[in-house]
Amino acid sequence: MVAYRRALGLPEPGPDDRVFGEEDVAAYEALTLFLDSGLPPESVTELNRVLAEGMARFAAAVGGAFTAAFLGRGDTEHDVALRFSEMAETLGPAVAPVLLAALNAHLREIASRGMIGRDQLRSGRLAGAQDVVVCFADLVGFTALGGQIAAEELGGVAGRLAVLAAEVPTWPVRLIKTIGDAAMFVSPEVVPMVDAALTLVEAIDAADLPALRAGITIGPALQRSGDWYGHPVNVASRVTGVARPGSVLCTQEIRDASGDAFAWSFAGRYRLKGVPEPVPLHRARRRADAPDAQEDSEVEAPEPGRSSRPRSDRPRRRASRSRGS
Repeated sequence: MVAYRRALGLPEPGPDDRVFGEEDVAAYEALTLFLDSGLPPESVTELNRVLAEGMARFAAAVGGAFTAAFLGRGDTEHDVALRFSEMAETLGPAVAPVLLAALNAHLREIASRGMIGRDQLRSGRLAGAQDVVVCFADLVGFTALGGQIAAEELGGVAGRLAVLAAEVPTWPVRLIKTIGDAAMFVSPEVVPMVDAALTLVEAIDAADLPALRAGITIGPALQRSGDWYGHPVNVASRVTGVARPGSVLCTQEIRDASGDAFAWSFAGRYRLKGVPEPVPLHRARRRADAPDAQEDSEVEAPEPGRSSRPRSDRPRRRASRSRGS
């Protein structure tokens, strides 16, 4: 039981602490069913860890919503503790069917979309690294904004991004996670991903939020515990970091695979951290929005740590200026 609690990310109780209830015993017994079904212990531990991460965020969100709704002026800690206890007793049973329905809905989605490929079915093993399109998107100036507005407003901005990031993508694009001012998406197909990124940029602009920028690349990545790892994940994050506000910046592979689905302009060759050679990047636009967009002549973009804005957008302090190498 102590190991189960530790796996949930909770502090280990002292010998006299009364932290376990009937539901904890039932959960522990249920976990033994997973082991008895043939799942290896390391898989059960991983499932428990992922559950713990999600439940910690969910519990914090429930607590925050409850506090905002019911905390009264002049309340004592005792008053708040009693209300939280009443809330747990009331909402606990109500949350269980909500969580079960959400789990079943996601499992049905996995089954109906055929996310297990033929090669995996033939071999009886899940694939390791597989080619996937990765997109990172973040709000420009979010950190600076934190020093200008109240924490509640800042949280509202991040929350609005999370809502839009969940609403915008359509199959096969999937939202993997949101982290404050950023969101990560994956897709097995290029065109839907670029379209989703452009749609999110447009939605953020329509919502009067700080400008969004996005970076997209493709390559072999590994899926573990609902997240993705590998070189394209890192590169997509780096590309996002050099994108202009309100733009979707893509690697050469994304541009080539998209064909004529979008209007493209060459953004330059950028030196990205962790990538040995300069990476050619292209900006994607809606064809109707930029019918005359053409491939610009190549330019060498700045190295990491220096300004990544194209020189045409920078103040011209001197008549001549050396190029970044």
